[in-house]
Amino acid sequence: MHLLDLDCLSREDVLKIIDYGIYFKKNRRKHEKVLDGKSVAILFEKPSTRTRMSFDIAVYELGGHPLIMNQNEIHLGKKESIKDTARVMSRYVDAIVARVYRHRDLEEMAKYSSVPVINALSDMAHPCQILADLMTIKEYKGKFKGLKIAYLGDGNNVCNSLILGSALVGMDIYVGTPKGYEPNAKVVLKAKEIIEEYGEGSLTLTNDPIDAAKDADVLYTDVWVSMGDEKNKEEVLKVFPPFQINNKLLEYAKKDVIVMHCLPANRGYEITDDVIDGVHSVVYDEAENRLHVQKGVFKFIFKA
Repeated sequence: MHLLDLDCLSREDVLKIIDYGIYFKKNRRKHEKVLDGKSVAILFEKPSTRTRMSFDIAVYELGGHPLIMNQNEIHLGKKESIKDTARVMSRYVDAIVARVYRHRDLEEMAKYSSVPVINALSDMAHPCQILADLMTIKEYKGKFKGLKIAYLGDGNNVCNSLILGSALVGMDIYVGTPKGYEPNAKVVLKAKEIIEEYGEGSLTLTNDPIDAAKDADVLYTDVWVSMGDEKNKEEVLKVFPPFQINNKLLEYAKKDVIVMHCLPANRGYEITDDVIDGVHSVVYDEAENRLHVQKGVFKFIFKA
């Protein structure tokens, strides 16, 4: 199977991957070698720190061989068609992890690949990040049902996948964005279908950051200007400041709120130093959990 976004998974699938991630975290050095004898190509059109390190180490610690290829070594749809790249790579490796600019390129790769394709980030989605986020919430809150998670900022790829992930586990998600920066309409529709299917959770879109943050169990943000998608910076700096997670906004959330950021953070923009370094922040546990939950993804794909 491919993992291009979370809507290809069921609630049971998501919870199983999270449980696998928790298991791998507790048994960092002593666990099954799910990828023993397997090779995994890890492709980067966009540079990365956490994604590169976590996938590289995850494959290695699962007994596999990670093959890293950066933007200077792959030419998706340029010097070689994506169709040909996918077909050839499928002959060499057991899985392909790809961090790309365009989601449609990932979909084409999956169409022609005979091995699993895992989305390590695209302009539409970031499913592995959100699985790590859900694992972190489970660690700190012990549940999903009845929790309110508030996302503040740009309705980007992280936001899209967070909406789907929250719907799948039954959380109430509030998405607070400036007008014109709302999440993808198709993702919103799909999330509502998931919520209706399971009969739990809710999705609320708002342009009021206080409404989003009020009584939240989790506050989440991401950069206002995504890498490779630089919008008009002057406009961004005019409309986004009310959505900054700072101590004033924290006052509207619950006293035991946890604060999340997928990193890298532009400190002083979407989040302040005193919050990201404060007692409510779980961003470094969140970052670490990328490693463990991605092991869970591999186990789910190859052993489930």
